[in-house]
Amino acid sequence: MERHHVAFLVFLATLVATLGVGYAVFSPAQFAPIRHGVYGLLWVFVGGAVFAVVDVAPASASTKRRAALVGVGYFAVLAYAGGLVIPAGASGVGVRVAYLPPGWGPALLYQGSVVNLVLMPARVVGYLALAYLVYATVIDAAQAAVSGVVGLLSCVSCTWPVLGSVLTGVFGAGSAVAAVAAAYSYDISTAVFLVTVALLAWRPTLVDRGRGDGEAPV
Repeated sequence: MERHHVAFLVFLATLVATLGVGYAVFSPAQFAPIRHGVYGLLWVFVGGAVFAVVDVAPASASTKRRAALVGVGYFAVLAYAGGLVIPAGASGVGVRVAYLPPGWGPALLYQGSVVNLVLMPARVVGYLALAYLVYATVIDAAQAAVSGVVGLLSCVSCTWPVLGSVLTGVFGAGSAVAAVAAAYSYDISTAVFLVTVALLAWRPTLVDRGRGDGEAPV
C-alpha cells in the first residue's frame, strides 16, 4: 500500500470517528449497545477505503460498459435485498429522518406511492463499495482465461437479508434460529460484509491466474 493511501485512510478514520461521536452526542436518541454504532462506522470507513485503495485494471470501453452494467445490477439486488428499497405498502408520500445508531443513522426515510427508501449511510456506502469491487472483478475476469467464480460466490454471500428471510421461513419466525439471526443481525451482516470486501479486493489476481504465469497474487 502506498504512502498516500495510508495517509488518506488515517484521515478517513479520523473523520468517520469524529462525525460518529458528534452524531451520538448531539442526537436526540439513545443508542445501545455501543457495538452497533461501531459496526455502522466500520461499514462507512471500509466502504470509503475501497474507493481510495482498490484500482481498476485498464480495459476497453466496451468491457467497462459491461462491467458497469453488472455492478449496477448487483447494487440494485443488494438495495432490494438489504432493505434500502421497499415496495410501498401504504398510501401517502413523506420524508423523515430516523435516528439510528451511528453509521446506520441518521437515515433518510422516504415513503412514496410506488416504493419506500430507507437510506442508511452504512448500507449505501457499503453496497456502493461492493458494486465497485464487482465492477473491478468483472474487468479482471474479462481479461483472464478463468471465470470470476471467486468474486461471484463472495457477492452471493453478501446477501445476508435474503439468507435471513430463508431461515425465518424454514424454521419459523419464533424459532431459536430466527431469534438468534434477528438478535445478531448487525454482527452477522458486518462480518459477511467485511469478508466479502476482503475476497473481492484480493480477488485473487485473475489476470495472472488466467495467463498462468505463476506469479504470486498481488
